[in-house]
Amino acid sequence: MTTSANESTEPDPSQVNRRGFLGHVGLLAGVSLAVDGRRFIAAAEPITAPEATAFTDDETPQTGGITGTEKHMRIIDLKVDVLVAGGGMAGVCAAIASARNGARTLLVQDRSRLGGNASSEIGMHIVGADVSGQRPGWREGGLIEEIRLEDARRNPHRAFEMFDLTLYDLCQREELLTLILDTSIYSAEVSEGSIQKVLARCDKTETIYHIQAKTYCDCTGDCRLGLEAGAHFRTGREPRALYNEPLALEIADENSQGSTILFTATKQEQPSDFLAPPWSRKMTENDFLFRKIPRGSYEYGYWWIELGGERNVIDDNEELRFELLRIVMGVWDWIKNSGERPDSSHWALQRVGMIPGKRESRRMTGAHIQTQQDLIEGWKKRDDGISIGGWPFDEHPPGGFDDWDQPPFYSRPIQEPYNIAFESLYSENIDNLMMAGRNISNSHVAFTSTRVMATCACTGQAIGTAAALCKDKGASPAGLRKDHMSELQQRLIRDDQSIRNISNQDPDDLARIATVTASDHLDGADPHHIIDGEVRDAPTKWHHRWAARAADGGQWIELSWHKPVLLDQIQITFDSGFHRQLTLSASDGVSRNMIRGPQPEMIKDYKISFVGDDGNRQPLVSIEDNYLRLRRHRFAAVTVSSLRLHALTTHASEQIRIFEIRCYGNEL
Repeated sequence: MTTSANESTEPDPSQVNRRGFLGHVGLLAGVSLAVDGRRFIAAAEPITAPEATAFTDDETPQTGGITGTEKHMRIIDLKVDVLVAGGGMAGVCAAIASARNGARTLLVQDRSRLGGNASSEIGMHIVGADVSGQRPGWREGGLIEEIRLEDARRNPHRAFEMFDLTLYDLCQREELLTLILDTSIYSAEVSEGSIQKVLARCDKTETIYHIQAKTYCDCTGDCRLGLEAGAHFRTGREPRALYNEPLALEIADENSQGSTILFTATKQEQPSDFLAPPWSRKMTENDFLFRKIPRGSYEYGYWWIELGGERNVIDDNEELRFELLRIVMGVWDWIKNSGERPDSSHWALQRVGMIPGKRESRRMTGAHIQTQQDLIEGWKKRDDGISIGGWPFDEHPPGGFDDWDQPPFYSRPIQEPYNIAFESLYSENIDNLMMAGRNISNSHVAFTSTRVMATCACTGQAIGTAAALCKDKGASPAGLRKDHMSELQQRLIRDDQSIRNISNQDPDDLARIATVTASDHLDGADPHHIIDGEVRDAPTKWHHRWAARAADGGQWIELSWHKPVLLDQIQITFDSGFHRQLTLSASDGVSRNMIRGPQPEMIKDYKISFVGDDGNRQPLVSIEDNYLRLRRHRFAAVTVSSLRLHALTTHASEQIRIFEIRCYGNEL
């Protein structure tokens, strides 16, 4: 194991579109630009590309530092509230959460697409606390649920490229979020334990960005931003005695979990042969002793084609790519040409990934290091939970595929979902740096559970929300932990983030003081459940949901106040079928029991009306073809004595189901 240590005059926003925005920043000086709601402050002096400089044979250009120069690169200064580095699932959720909570946010991603291991470049399906549907009812809420529902609706045909586009679209919709692709963080300026500036480069546009932010979020997976900032981090596997973890090794080592390249195949109408490249590995039956290939279904393979745990997965990435491709070609050659799988005759490769999907590299050291005990029982004694996890302790042998005489994983189940600690999401020595994803503050044992993408996405939503709250409060992450922890948790659950043992206590939610009635309800599914503060339930229980039989003309639920209230926002949490697994996978087996479209329990068409001062009922909101779990409706303030949600139809269910209704405005 290693350890290291005043706005100016604004131009007309209609004259500055997204495409031309960064060019304008490079040409204007001392100007605060507003573009579709985004606001960036350009440098105090005109920003131009540096003049070209000639170098003699014994001179080289200075690169990679704050004061460095590169003769053909233009410089653009950007100033934001929050910088998110890394556009995997953690980074996307962090950036969207930050922007939705009012912070000017910049997301910098080193690839041309978003999603990380879930993108079309790698193609892994997202799993989390529901353990691939084995723990019914524990699918995560919040942004990852919104993304899953959007993907299921837009992408029933399971195209990973459509998933990429969905993530891109969700980012582009946010007025306070700017996205820069194909751009890598490569340097940071730090003073007195605080990041002052970050440098990022895009060689495709020959641009270097100087980025200033109040809060910086490392969602790179490899801790690249933290590395440049001098944040403490660790690698490898700790010894058992260090944290008294039964699953840890007796003696520490530098090993980790490896990387994988995935492929997809399709069944053709005619037989299809395969000519293996000469550099592919030759496989024997021994290679599949513990790595079984199901007969008759070859559409998606195989997470156990894994290498790199005994090496440095960052430094050796290129060599690992080649070796993994050799194995992929060898496995497919064995399937097609060994004679052991005659049922593969009509199958043909469709896509082979060219980027190894990483599992593990560096882990940042936070104010708290989560261990095995934290994930089993210790989380119950903490008051800083901000999201959930629940995947088993899932260890892979470091040799991966080369450890042919070992099972490809060792799994120890965790009995119930746990909370992730907020203290594990901010650096112990860089006071304005947070992290989310697989690089959060964990022991290796804890990492084997928290590393999966739904869990990573939820930590992203947590730090994005926290970063925006840091801006509002003028606080550091540690200051937020000390003085505003409850407010952070309440913001998160307002946005449907799943947190154990935290319920709605929002003093601004006027629904909490209303009387609730309904046209009908099922036994136990009482109307008052929609204001009890909980937004999930056991699949067969009605402890926290209102439910009624679907009927011609629908069913309604109504909130009434003893004296009128002034409302300008209503928030509804519907039932999206948490008891089923929902993810995008190229595997037919994984996808078999999913519903790739609007979820049947979802209320499709509904109307909201109110009774005002005059005692007459008036229409307020009318929605058709809803497919999302969390819906917010904002409107000009109205005086309300009662509010009725009339659920007209569902997508397929014979029951009307609603978890929660919140109302915001003012008491009169």
